[in-house]
Amino acid sequence: MSTFFNTFQLVSLMIFFLLFIGRTVQLRIQARINPIQLGVGKTGFRRMLELAFFAGFLLWTVEVVLHSLQQPHAYLPSVVEEQLHDFALLKYLGVGMIVVGLAIFAAALISFGNSWRIGIDKRSAGELVTTGVFALSRNPIFLFMDLYFVATFLINGQAIFLIIALATVAGLHIQILQEEAFLMEMHGQAYRDYIARTRRYIGWTRSDKML
Repeated sequence: MSTFFNTFQLVSLMIFFLLFIGRTVQLRIQARINPIQLGVGKTGFRRMLELAFFAGFLLWTVEVVLHSLQQPHAYLPSVVEEQLHDFALLKYLGVGMIVVGLAIFAAALISFGNSWRIGIDKRSAGELVTTGVFALSRNPIFLFMDLYFVATFLINGQAIFLIIALATVAGLHIQILQEEAFLMEMHGQAYRDYIARTRRYIGWTRSDKML
């Protein structure tokens, strides 16, 4: 059973990076756009948040690979490597969450077109996207990342993955709030109308509040 979960994690990670790198290269070559804007033009807390996420993502990637390959490593305190659960049902739930999450990610990249950015791009912001998967969620890529990081904890069960998942969910929510303020400034009433019909994470609403 462990072989299946380890192989699945490596394959799903490769699929994610193929989608991510492929779309990044395509935008750089075809549209001459740099979609990676983490820390670019930011100062203070906003810059720190985006750079901290990048560092955390690298740590998470290394941990996923090492655990999947069952390679012993001791560069972190033993307490964060503690096994919190080893339930097969939770592991399969994690597999399902990653499959759904990758489908959402792929759909979001398609719907985004040339507007896809990682971080806030004030110099060449893309158009407001409200169709495709964005009709169901205002933040489908952040939703995917929440699913992916939580699912990784469910599959592996170690404390380090729970810590990273909780920090990621909290950090991404702060990033969403910042992006909402930016999009409100950029698109005004069009973004208000979008908020009125689509929820922040998933679903529809008739409220004009940022739900």
